[in-house]
Amino acid sequence: MLNRGGPSFKTMKMLEGLHKIGVEVKLFNMWDKDLELGENDLVHIFHGHIQTYPLARNLKTYGAKYVVNPIFYSNHSATTIKLYRALEAPFRKVFKRTYSDYFFTKYICDNSEMVLPNTQAEADILNKALGVDTKKLKVIENGVEKRFASAKSDLFKDKYGLEGFILYVGHLGAVRKNGVKIIKALGELGQPAVIIADVLKNKEGSRCLELIDKYDNITYLGWLNHDDPLLASAYKACKVFALPTRYETPGRAALEAGLAGANIVITPHGGTKEYFADMAEYPDPHSISSIKKAIQKALHKKKNDRLKDHILKNYIWDVIVRKNLEIYKKIL
Repeated sequence: MLNRGGPSFKTMKMLEGLHKIGVEVKLFNMWDKDLELGENDLVHIFHGHIQTYPLARNLKTYGAKYVVNPIFYSNHSATTIKLYRALEAPFRKVFKRTYSDYFFTKYICDNSEMVLPNTQAEADILNKALGVDTKKLKVIENGVEKRFASAKSDLFKDKYGLEGFILYVGHLGAVRKNGVKIIKALGELGQPAVIIADVLKNKEGSRCLELIDKYDNITYLGWLNHDDPLLASAYKACKVFALPTRYETPGRAALEAGLAGANIVITPHGGTKEYFADMAEYPDPHSISSIKKAIQKALHKKKNDRLKDHILKNYIWDVIVRKNLEIYKKIL
């Protein structure tokens, strides 16, 4: 919850959506000494990595059922990851208790009842690189709140006097978020741009803030709470939403912006094309020139409702929650 990222948000939206349709569900409380889990109970773990490994391992020891939404992706090929894992095995025999991130993800997936990746690209790499059984894999897409479809631009325009700008929303400071290249591309374009971001207190985050200060065309607003009406208004007021990170699975903020009517520029890595198809621009996130060209193309495109209608039909939380519920029922 400290991270305020995709997994914590998805957890809360699933909780809210399941309660809405009458399913008894509660948040796991690590301090609940009276916790008991029976054969009719199921735990849903969001994010399969080192932080959730102890939980999964204890659930397995306890004999409890769980499913996992691993939120796992890598730009390394499946062959490279398999080679790394092959080299890791003999190393671990010599240096006990030496594990990679891949070990933790594989353990959590292998011991789950079902693995629920957000994209087919994620499912493929889980299977080909980590050897997760395809019979356990079921793609359940990420969700978005329907309210963004009715967002109004007035609030943002009245407060900041901006409309038709380029917008970035997300974290800065994590290498995966590609902040330095994104900011340089926005600055070099010279077009009005707005950044709404939570900046990590690290070297990369400091570099991002220095770059933002360098460019007069970039307006930095800091972080806005997800329920802040200004966020939805910003999505509606912008012309282009840019998320050319190293990879996304698939980028919830881009879904929100697309639902509000923005033209989308997003990384091609992580399964994003499964959601946005031909309704977005896909630059090479490692090339500032490619990012700039994609944003320029999106700026010159007229807005239309194709992506909005596509998201409304397929990725609204009500739809996603019911897909998860069908999996729960099947297991129980």
